Amino acid sequence: MASPTDPASDPTDPGPDRGPAPAAWGPATGVGSLPGTDPVEALRVVLGELPDLPHLPELPGRGAGADLLGRSAALLVDLAVDLTPAGWRLVPRGGVDQRRAREFLARDLDALHDLAAGYTGTLKVQAAGPWTLAAGLERMRGDRAVVDPGARRDLGQSLAEGIAAHVAEVSARVPGARVVVQLDEPSVPAVLQGGLPTASGFGKLPAVEASAVQQELAAVVEAVPGPVVVHCCANRAPLELFRASGAAAVSFDHGLVQDQDAVGTAVDAGLHLVLGVVPGTDATLPAPKATASRLRAWWNELGFAADELAGAVTLSPACGLAGASPAYARQALTHVREAARYLLPE
Repeated sequence: MASPTDPASDPTDPGPDRGPAPAAWGPATGVGSLPGTDPVEALRVVLGELPDLPHLPELPGRGAGADLLGRSAALLVDLAVDLTPAGWRLVPRGGVDQRRAREFLARDLDALHDLAAGYTGTLKVQAAGPWTLAAGLERMRGDRAVVDPGARRDLGQSLAEGIAAHVAEVSARVPGARVVVQLDEPSVPAVLQGGLPTASGFGKLPAVEASAVQQELAAVVEAVPGPVVVHCCANRAPLELFRASGAAAVSFDHGLVQDQDAVGTAVDAGLHLVLGVVPGTDATLPAPKATASRLRAWWNELGFAADELAGAVTLSPACGLAGASPAYARQALTHVREAARYLLPE
């Protein structure tokens, strides 16, 4: 395998034809969500624990509109959604639920300006990816948007336009930040395997061909300004599909990946890895040095040089921390930051 720091495969080297230079990835970051309802307090925790790659935290505990689908629906351009007893649904005109989602996002951006206006470095924002959004939204007829190619296309275009506007708003509030976008795609494995339930819950939707999943994800990745990391903490995360879609980095639960060849190929192709190394809910954690030792052994099994590990990976929790206690959430972020320090060459 080629070295992940070779110029030909270095994700921090834009090269002549790669467009905007990708981010300088930090040693540790968060996935997105945190417990609690106060955006100021959440951002203080993130900036304090993850100073080299902070993210704009999501707080689903605030209720409808702060969840992954509602927050992403707040970004949509010229498409409206509303919350029904069955979940989020595309509708002709937006209502109170979409307005609430946008108000939550506006408050988060105000907190970002107040606490991080002078920050310089890489800053991550998150949104549901096009397939997870289409899998989670119902059309007015009651079936999931994922079954309708036209609806998927419209959603992808609207989402990409909304993310671009969101990145511009974040950049205006934190002018020194280099913004990277995380697309959360936990539904992609179920889309590929035919595992999504129908709206009635009594059947399964048919699988979607990998070529279609890749093509439509790639269209959004290409339209989003700046580097994109695709996150999937579900089992069987399709790393090669994410790479082929144009992602600059892939984020996954390190404990769920069984295909080590796929990981090695991703690194060989120049992808940065965001490794989920601690659970997203309360658990007893090992010492950070033990986590680092486990990763060093895994990296050695992949066949890469030990001194390349720190530059090739960023550590994170495996999933969002919304279901964790506040104390554990802070501990998890501290753990990944400290474990990353032990990956540095001695």
